[in-house]
Amino acid sequence: MKVTLTLVATGRRSGQPREVELYAFPDGKRWVVVGSRGGSVRDPVWADNLRAEPRALIRHDGEVHAVRAAEVDGPERDRLWALVSEAYPTYEYFKRKTKRLIPVFVLETVDD
Repeated sequence: MKVTLTLVATGRRSGQPREVELYAFPDGKRWVVVGSRGGSVRDPVWADNLRAEPRALIRHDGEVHAVRAAEVDGPERDRLWALVSEAYPTYEYFKRKTKRLIPVFVLETVDD
């Protein structure tokens, strides 16, 4: 299942809040987001921002939650890639379109 949420991350250079709407995929109590940028040669800015400052906010269904982001790799990334690409097959097209490894992040709420 895919939903749209708003990620509010801190700009790594400006220190200011930066908002972006993303597809997100539930994985238990976590959200999974993918830095596909349409198969571009570069990662999206929001991914670089989360790497610099993993604390962020998400807005979904009228609620705001504090989250901590973590980029995943290895078998966990493989499992989550299968989950998101099944729900949104266009990610496989983006994967074929680029030579970079598309980043996958989990967003875990910290305000529950």
